[in-house]
Amino acid sequence: MNKTIHHGRNVKRIREIFGIKPETFAQQLGSDWDKKKITLLESKETIDDALMEQVAKALKVPADAIKNFDEEKTVFNTQNNYEGSNAGASNVGVDTSGSNIDCIFHPLEEMLKQLESIAKLHAALLKEKDEKIALLERMLEMKK
Repeated sequence: MNKTIHHGRNVKRIREIFGIKPETFAQQLGSDWDKKKITLLESKETIDDALMEQVAKALKVPADAIKNFDEEKTVFNTQNNYEGSNAGASNVGVDTSGSNIDCIFHPLEEMLKQLESIAKLHAALLKEKDEKIALLERMLEMKK
């Protein structure tokens, strides 16, 4: 049984999964976009390739991930793809039959990596600031 793919609905679900509000999404797409235009986009059954590429870039996902998004697979993988789960799933919400695309999204892991990187940079900046203060204090002492 073939399912009808509704590109606009897929865009909306992916946008909602990432927690992006329509107004924010409109800003990401450009100055000629607004909430009403986003609503019209999300109601389209088929989105042309050029616009799909623009939308995919704004959502930071491959265009094929939007075209082949399957909400049932996403729910299944979300429920069964956790530590201790014995159910295996390789693709999150993407039907890869007939293509070589393997889309697995781990936004929380990426966010944690970025937060760790920011914390290391912050610590390095604080250390450098303390070293500069110590150097300036020594220079002031030498002038006295």
